[in-house]
Amino acid sequence: MSYADRNTSGSRVVAIVLVAIIVAGMGYAFVTGLAYQYIKKQAEKLNTFDVQEPPPPPEEVPPPPPPPDTPVPPPPTQIAVPPSLVQVPTPAPPIQTTPNIPTIAPPITPPAPPAPPAAPQPPAPPRIAKKLTPRGSPQGWVTDDDYPAAALRAEQAGTVRFRLDVDPTGKVTNCTVTGSSGVSVLDSTACSLLKRRARFNPAEDESGNKIAAPYNGSFTWKIPS
Repeated sequence: MSYADRNTSGSRVVAIVLVAIIVAGMGYAFVTGLAYQYIKKQAEKLNTFDVQEPPPPPEEVPPPPPPPDTPVPPPPTQIAVPPSLVQVPTPAPPIQTTPNIPTIAPPITPPAPPAPPAAPQPPAPPRIAKKLTPRGSPQGWVTDDDYPAAALRAEQAGTVRFRLDVDPTGKVTNCTVTGSSGVSVLDSTACSLLKRRARFNPAEDESGNKIAAPYNGSFTWKIPS
């Protein structure tokens, strides 16, 4: 009798354990399914909700005009507000800077070539101790018979001033017109005749040596009457 009871109690325990396992599995499945359905419904709600725009504000209706007998209130008195003083920052004075100009060395000037030696001064003419004197009468060197025909026909006249260069022998080497008569043919004729006809006693220096010397004179061409 005791053996039978032991088997019966062991079977009950096994049956209870099995039932508990089955109930736990069904509960887990039920809880898991419900959670999945709930999450799915919440996701659908989030994806399909409508956004409603707020209603427009009501239009403002202007107040009705006052009756004609109602006095119009005076406009509000405007209180003059003095302008606020704005302090403008004073700019700092400009700083004058001196540019740093590089110093340029002056160009090197080559030395000037040496000046050529001065030409030797001609020797001073010897001092005349004895003057130059004409040979014969100077009035015979040029006469009215020598009057140029062209000047005579044109009735041209005038005084020719001249200088004669005389060598140490007393011969005229050159004639220079120092004052023109105003007629070139009279000037050239006078010098030509003086060079051929004039003769002089040569001048002498202090030692008695004959030297060259000039002779100054004049001749007047007059139309013969």
